[in-house]
Amino acid sequence: MNLSNLKPAEGSVRNNKRLGRGEGSTRGGTSTRGHKGAKSRSGYSKKSGFEGGQMPLQRRIPKFGFKNINRVEYKAINLDVLQALNEKAQTSVMDSEYFVTNGLASKNAKIKVLGRGEVTTALEVHAHAFSQSAIEAIEKAGGKAVKL
Repeated sequence: MNLSNLKPAEGSVRNNKRLGRGEGSTRGGTSTRGHKGAKSRSGYSKKSGFEGGQMPLQRRIPKFGFKNINRVEYKAINLDVLQALNEKAQTSVMDSEYFVTNGLASKNAKIKVLGRGEVTTALEVHAHAFSQSAIEAIEKAGGKAVKL
């Protein structure tokens, strides 16, 4: 067997109906479209979700909730992550550029420091927001929490 002798399976290929080729073809006149109505016209295309004039499912189902357009999304960074970074890099000042270079946040992200874990060294952390427990833990270790 090779490409030159490939054929479709027996009976799988049929000739198309030749529509609108005169009355002798038995498919002239309305060309199997029936009489009148949108589907009989040229240029007809069914809109997705159209249910023949019945109220579409998308409009029948109740909607709920809303998206707050003023919501501020923060990238959360916990204290245990800050401590691990400090042990790895031995730096006491951590600002947004530092977080971007270490892959913890993107360039335009707002950063919030959260209080999971412990900080044992004095760190100066610059971020857009802090949780209350994070501020207490940083200051307890002798560091400083600076809001941007």
